[in-house]
Amino acid sequence: MATESLDRYDDALAALDPDEGELESTELVVTDDVLVKAFALGPGAELAAHEHGDSTNVFHVLEGTVTVIQDDEHEQIDAPGTVLHERGVAHGAKNETDETVVFTASLCPLPS
Repeated sequence: MATESLDRYDDALAALDPDEGELESTELVVTDDVLVKAFALGPGAELAAHEHGDSTNVFHVLEGTVTVIQDDEHEQIDAPGTVLHERGVAHGAKNETDETVVFTASLCPLPS
């Protein structure tokens, strides 16, 4: 893997700078069978709960503490942290802190 590729990801993450209540995202990797997106949640922001019936989703918490939602459960996950969302499980995230939260979400396989 070339250093330029890693720099591109670092630049994409550094560009995420949401205000309070805002969510920003960017696609880091898109192939025929996987999607990796980065999300930044400003204080009070939320990624609404949703599900992927045919795909597994994994959150990797890079910065801060995010409240992860799975069905009716809520759990705070500190960076560095990883959360698996099985296929068909409703999941989302919210920032209940005063700092920006950054995490990636990997989706595989991509829905057809």
